[in-house]
Amino acid sequence: MRHHSIVGRLGAADTAPVTPSRADTHVTEISFIDGFGHVGYGLGQALDQLRDVGLCPGEAAVDLALLAAAITAADTRISRDADAQDAWTREIDLHLPVHDPALWTGLAPLIVTTLNFLTGDHWGVRFRPRIASVPVLAAPPTKLRTATPSSVCLFSGGLDSFIGAIDLLAAGESPLLVSHYWDGITSKHQTYCGEALKRRFPSATIHHVRARVGFPNDVIDDFSVENTLRGRSFLFFALAAMTADAVGGQAVVHVPENGLISLNVPLDPLRLGALSTRTTHPFYMARFEELMRGLGLNVTLHNPYAFQTKGQMAKGCADVGFLQREAKNTMSCSSPAKARWALNEADRQPKHCGHCVPCLIRRAAIKEGWGTDDTEYQIPSLHGRVLDTKRAEGEHVRSFQLALSRLAKKPARAAFDIHRPGPLTDHPSKLTDYEAVYIAGLQEVGRLLQGVQAKPS
Repeated sequence: MRHHSIVGRLGAADTAPVTPSRADTHVTEISFIDGFGHVGYGLGQALDQLRDVGLCPGEAAVDLALLAAAITAADTRISRDADAQDAWTREIDLHLPVHDPALWTGLAPLIVTTLNFLTGDHWGVRFRPRIASVPVLAAPPTKLRTATPSSVCLFSGGLDSFIGAIDLLAAGESPLLVSHYWDGITSKHQTYCGEALKRRFPSATIHHVRARVGFPNDVIDDFSVENTLRGRSFLFFALAAMTADAVGGQAVVHVPENGLISLNVPLDPLRLGALSTRTTHPFYMARFEELMRGLGLNVTLHNPYAFQTKGQMAKGCADVGFLQREAKNTMSCSSPAKARWALNEADRQPKHCGHCVPCLIRRAAIKEGWGTDDTEYQIPSLHGRVLDTKRAEGEHVRSFQLALSRLAKKPARAAFDIHRPGPLTDHPSKLTDYEAVYIAGLQEVGRLLQGVQAKPS
């Protein structure tokens, strides 16, 4: 086990001493300003795109994005296997320069609570003033404002966010889409889906902010990569909050996510706690909104599909015909790049695996929405053969089958299961709705899995 401290710097002139909380910590310094004075690691890319349409966020919102980038560096480049005593829970401190350190220091306990819940790690956050030579990170625009979006919408390149954008555009809104990516697969799908929307809604004004935010494999050690990515939505939300703050007014950030994934109730005892993602869990979203209020950002998060299954989203989409034609070009798989390990060379192109939890929920949703699924999957048919539950191909199929079996034997357990990923204390009047969408989501996948055989080899 190894404790880590990430020290953020603002260029070569930022040499202010930083005292780690522990003498045995592994210190990594990351400069977020490059040798040309430009904000790096993708944040500058987002700021430049906002500036190009005449938008400029406040410094508190930029500092939130800087915090999110530091979290991303730690989350993606500190190995759980190598640096956590239990092969999961890491201990990480962040030391960052900010515009208003007193404000941020007061919010530190809330940030720690939010991050601990989101990633399952133990975090510490400490703030200091920016150096005098870098008082501002968001340079004012040099162009007239050309973007007047009605809202901001997260746009991952997945099926849910595609539906969310379609519904907003069909309702006459002009959303500003916000995306982040690191790999080429995600970028490809985001780009295609964004262009498809512009072709379908030619009279609408659609702006799209896309930032490639990520860090080299050796930024912390010689070579360290962590693929669990439990903190990715903090970056997503922070980029959207920065964008919404630049838009101004009472800004709404749409978070299109189906209720089953948002709750992400563990399907079996091995997926408790941090092993189940909490990227849009209601408790986490409430804490992030609390953080934005504390920073003085007039931004709210809104998930209009919190009490819908993915199938209900697909079936109720404002333009089902368009969605049906383009659904195959969205990406839902948790790790499409794993296709490169396929034994058959023809199957090594990145594609949906077809058997992870997001893929199974996607397949069930398309079956529910219109029946015919022309998405390319690594496993084209779940009914073609017996799936081995000792391998990835059958692991999650069996987990869904077990969860459905337990629910059938004791339906009342759903009222307790929905609290297992985290507390729902912020929305006590919605407990019945959470229970209903959980049951409906499981049943939706159950209809997909009827007749599917999965057992140990």
